Formats: sequence, structure tokens, C-alpha cells
Amino acid sequence: MLEKTILDRFLQSFTKGTLTVKFWDGTRTSYGSGLPKATITFKTPKVLRSMVRDISLAVGEAYMDGTLDIEPLDNFFQIVNINRDAYTSKLTKLGISLRRTQRNHKAAHKSQIQYHYDLGNDFYKMWLDNDTMAYTCAYYKTPQDSLEKAQVQKFDHVLNKLQLKPGHNVLDIGCGWGHLLVKAAKDYKVTGLGVTLSAEQYAYASELAKREKVDKLIKFELLDYQDLAARDLQFDRVYSVGILEHVGRGNYDTYFKVVDKMLKPGGISFAHTISQEFPHRTDRWLDKYIFPGGYLPTVAQITERLPEHNFRLLDYENLRIHYAMTLDEWWSRFEDHKGQVIKMFDERFYRMWRFWLAASASGFRYGKISLSQFLFTKGLRNDLPLTREYMYSAKK
Repeated sequence: MLEKTILDRFLQSFTKGTLTVKFWDGTRTSYGSGLPKATITFKTPKVLRSMVRDISLAVGEAYMDGTLDIEPLDNFFQIVNINRDAYTSKLTKLGISLRRTQRNHKAAHKSQIQYHYDLGNDFYKMWLDNDTMAYTCAYYKTPQDSLEKAQVQKFDHVLNKLQLKPGHNVLDIGCGWGHLLVKAAKDYKVTGLGVTLSAEQYAYASELAKREKVDKLIKFELLDYQDLAARDLQFDRVYSVGILEHVGRGNYDTYFKVVDKMLKPGGISFAHTISQEFPHRTDRWLDKYIFPGGYLPTVAQITERLPEHNFRLLDYENLRIHYAMTLDEWWSRFEDHKGQVIKMFDERFYRMWRFWLAASASGFRYGKISLSQFLFTKGLRNDLPLTREYMYSAKK
């Protein structure tokens, strides 16, 4: 069949690692050589026909549906990533679609965020660390650090960078389950506001603040960060951890305008985000099933906007391998709760998230995505520390 021929021509570009392809009729072919090794099994010709229209969406959906099997997943995604440059050009020549353009509009933000983050706190508690419920890259000082320890270290690393002092008023854009802002209030006696569009996160964070007895210092709101611009508020520090991925392609000017309006002159701002090397459009399967409306910025797309608001870049740090290690742990814990996940949702949902977690871990370790941390001031500051030692010192 024609689709088999097209697939064969495409997979001939996979020369690194060994990918074995099995078909529903019992035939099989291997591509490349050496390690790693993985096997992809097509159970029906329908999958091949859909791959010609959009390869990423077709493979992801077929894996979810069980009409295509891939084992082991981590090896498969490693092979995909280390052969990416070769097969991307081959896709174009064969006329096979990989990505599509999308824009993200404010009217869709709430539904997009709630689609992903309001799956239920009980679901996330299964595989995130229970101490912080942090759903962002951890910070490992040694490979032996537990996820719990690494997430607390991440919080300390962020707060150290912000150089907080008692009495500072801080804004957390996209506050998640609230643990970072709560820790800032407890450790530094700051006041603050955290905003999220997730109803589940808002309820959890509000209860957490009361439980930790900092609800007189900080509060949380179920609010789109863009709506803050209409308020007469200013903060000594403005930060976001994992929100720029959701801002969407073409919306970075809007984000920085809000930060500019909220941040006092001389204030410090921090942004922690997944980034990509080049401005590729969002993968269609990821956009449809995991993060609707999401887009990964490049470092250039962030830094080129800073001067427009008189933001002065103080520090840039890449924690790429830290996120690969974080995702390894999330995937392991997710797998440990396979039965519970299937009971809570279904087999298709389990396979969907398994596919995504494995792909993400490989993307950071072998692909072209990173975890970027940006630190900048509003206007010129000549009174800040001369070295980076303050970022690594323990809270006194």
C-alpha cells in the first residue's frame, strides 16, 4: 500500500538508534542501528492513512486508542529526538504535516487552563510531591535529591533570586497550588497576591494559606492576569513560574505590559518558563489533548521585549537537565498509580498522559527544549549584589 511506502521513505532518515516497525500483517522492518532500541507496532492500516495527514496527531491518538503500541516509550522518544533534524526535512519533502499555527485569545484562557489543571487535585497528588504540589521544574543539587527536596530547593532558589525583604508586596502570576507564595510569606514576611484561572488550584491555595496561618498576609484570586492591568496596584516583586507557556504565541507584549504596570520602579521581576531553541509552532497533539493554546517561547522572544519596558536583564539560567530529572520522577510516580488513574478516568486517559510524560522527559534530555529562568529589574539598579552568591545562600 502507498502509505507503507511513504512511511518507509520517511523512516529511512532514522539512522541513529534502532527502530523496529511491526505491521498488522506480520511483516516487520528495522531502521538505523545500535542503541537505543524501540519497537512500534501498527495494529491496523488506518493509523498509516491518518499519519499522512498529520503524523504527530495520528501517532498520539493511535497510541491513546491502543491501535498502535510503542515500547519502550522512553527509548522511542530518544530515537525521535536524536533523529529530528534528519526527519524534519524529509517530512517536508514527503508532504506530511507535523505542526500547525495557532493563536491564543484571552476569551479562551480560562477554559484552556481549567481543561488541564482542573482534572482534580486528587489526580495531581498521585504523582506530584505532596509537600509542595509543585507542577514545574525542580532544582536538583545532587542526582540523589528526592523530588520533595528538589522542589523545596527550587522554591528557595526562586525566592533567593527575588531578594525579598519583610514588608515587600509581591505578585505571583499563575500561582498554581499556592505553595511558593505561602513560603514567601512564611519565610520573608511579605504580603502578596496570587492569581490563577484554575478553580481547583484557587480553592487549594486559599485553604493552604489559612492552614499555614498566612492568610492575613497573602490572598489568592480566581482571575486572568490580564485583568490586573485595570487595577490600581503595584508590587515590589512580580514573578511567574510556568505561566509564559500558557500566554500563547504573539501575546508576550501583553504579558510584559501587565508586569510593567504592576511592578514598582526599581522592582525585580522573575520568569520561569519552558523554552525552545527555535520558534516552532505547537505540536498539534499536544495542543489538542494536553495544553490547549500553549506555546513555548524562545529565549530571544523574551529578551528582545525587555528593553521596550526599560527592563534590565540581571540573570539568565538554563535548568534543562533539572526538568528531565523532574519528569523522570513524575513519570515513575504516575506509573506507580496506573490502576488508580484508570479507575479515576479510563485506559485511554492513562495512555495519553503516559505518552506525554515520556515525550516531555525525552524532549528535555535529548531534544531542543529547555527550562529558562529570567531575572530583570524595572529600570537601572546599581545597588544589587556584585556576584551570584546570594542565589545559593541559605535563608538566614
